[in-house]
Amino acid sequence: MQIITPNQRDNTMKTVSKSDDHDQMMMISNIRDKKVRELVLEKRRLVEVPYTATLGDTMNTLVTHRVVAVPVAAPPGHWIGAGGSMIMETDKKSGAVRKHYIGMVTMLDILAHIAGDSNEVVNGGNGDEYSSDIDKKLSVSVSTIIGHCLEGLSLWTLHPNTSLIDCMEVFSKGIHRALVPLDSQMENISGVELVESSSSYRMLTQMDVLKFIKAHGHQELRDLMVSTVRSAGAVTDTVLAVTHRTRAIDAIKCLRNASLQAVPIVEASDIPPEGNNQLINGYGRRLVGTFSATDLRGCPVDLMQSWLPLNVRDFMARVYKNPSHGAPDLVNSPRLLVTCHADSSLLEVIDKLITRHVHRVWVVNDYEYGTLLGVISLTDIIRAVRAALISAS
Repeated sequence: MQIITPNQRDNTMKTVSKSDDHDQMMMISNIRDKKVRELVLEKRRLVEVPYTATLGDTMNTLVTHRVVAVPVAAPPGHWIGAGGSMIMETDKKSGAVRKHYIGMVTMLDILAHIAGDSNEVVNGGNGDEYSSDIDKKLSVSVSTIIGHCLEGLSLWTLHPNTSLIDCMEVFSKGIHRALVPLDSQMENISGVELVESSSSYRMLTQMDVLKFIKAHGHQELRDLMVSTVRSAGAVTDTVLAVTHRTRAIDAIKCLRNASLQAVPIVEASDIPPEGNNQLINGYGRRLVGTFSATDLRGCPVDLMQSWLPLNVRDFMARVYKNPSHGAPDLVNSPRLLVTCHADSSLLEVIDKLITRHVHRVWVVNDYEYGTLLGVISLTDIIRAVRAALISAS
């Protein structure tokens, strides 16, 4: 026997004379009420590193597992968690706390630490003069850099019974990932501190949400999906960029300082030399590449010292060609710019994001190395979809 809630009954009464509208309303209700648990049940166990792991070890973990970020685990009772919360893994049978997640570390965090504010890399340097410094920086424990970048403090959890619409509210604000405890127990201690404990966790990302929406929400979101990205409000016109002459080490600093995950590479021959080590307005300039924190996971530790002084295009070319980045693929290769037009449909852009596994699509006036007119990120897409679901309810 199917149990209908009062809310569902009200919706049904409003549309009883229009079966098509009724079916659509029920489908919208279904996707709105999907739970986070359904999105993570098939995901693999959490990839993590201990607080004692070196940055070199952590980089190798990111490359080996082909993930963008890993949580850092420490013994319970000795650390304050990122943001003041305590996220702990417990023994399923005894309930005893086994570990405490104290923060999140990304490849960008590590490379930003290496780039730092140091003066080791000088114009014209070949990398030899700072190799020992890089080795030193990679030998420190991963716990020493937690909190130095905004992403490291973004250790979020979502209850497995959180609705998809509420999950999308979090992700529409720029949160890229969250831990989901499969057997959750929560309690407040000292008023503001939150304790979350579970026997196991899974990582839920913005990309997971987008894939779920594409697989289950196409029918109920059909009007939104066929609309242009511009009319859907998914295009951000302000685009910070680096020039084709910017060195990789300077681009990494720019990403860290601006809390960005990627920037377009644009031709900017009119920019004076001192402008190549900072972000510029990329709007209206010719797009020639992407410098992405996601792709940086393919940067091998042993070759990094000779790569960081390269300009961004040469640096990314080395990363893409390295075996650790994965086998070359004409469809999924990040070397091929992922772009769209302002009048491209939202569904077309979502397909590109998923099939090419990128976190943003550049809006241009011409598909092949066109003039840069904006950017569409996963955050922008999720925000637009959530707004459509709310307005349809």
